[in-house]
Amino acid sequence: MYVSQISLNRDQVPSFHSYPFDLEVVRSFTTLKFQQPVTFLVGENGTGKSTLLEAMAIAMGFNPEGGSLNMRFQTESSHSELYQYMRVGRKAPYAKDGFFLRAESYYNVASYIDQLDREGGGMPLRFSYGGKSLHEQSHGEAFWSTFLHRFRGNGLYLLDEPEAALSPLRQMSFLTRMHQLVKDNSQFIIATHSPILMSYPDADIIMLDRGELRKVALEETDHFAITHSFMTGRERMLRELLQDEEVDG
Repeated sequence: MYVSQISLNRDQVPSFHSYPFDLEVVRSFTTLKFQQPVTFLVGENGTGKSTLLEAMAIAMGFNPEGGSLNMRFQTESSHSELYQYMRVGRKAPYAKDGFFLRAESYYNVASYIDQLDREGGGMPLRFSYGGKSLHEQSHGEAFWSTFLHRFRGNGLYLLDEPEAALSPLRQMSFLTRMHQLVKDNSQFIIATHSPILMSYPDADIIMLDRGELRKVALEETDHFAITHSFMTGRERMLRELLQDEEVDG
């Protein structure tokens, strides 16, 4: 692993009563250790996993809106100050490649790449993404082109909900691509809701639950349990979900 752990300098936090420090997961956060090449951060919406991953990425040197370590642009300043209080534990040698992918702001990354290509000054960056502007591809194709062409191995990759633009079949293909990169000395830290991605063998799944960070098995996650219950008892669950509400009078 290129990053062995990340810690919160709690004694430097000005107050745990204002955002983002008032989030349950931040109030109780001390240190998260990375012991496997692939680590998943999972939890319900609002638990703070994306906020935590964003702070990790910025503390590791990535642009808040995503992209490679060399990308420096700002469309809108919406990131929290949490990263300023994070301490990164690194291992030598350092990663030769790196990327922070945020599903919600990948449009901005694609626009920045096109801007740099228009300005010229070297080989167009689009050739690192399959040779075609990301804006000329569908959302899913743009993500897949990035995983397939831009991720080169020997890298540190932080991904926030990469499944957002991927079909189930593409998610399974992503597992294959991630495995290739892991064998090529890469480390992944991924915030996700996808049970398909979480099924990667020997990955650490870190559940954010009521302010706690705890390692769980895939079968212990709500994502797996709910998906499994729905698919194996679809008709029963649909009857419960779609039953007409009783109307008084």
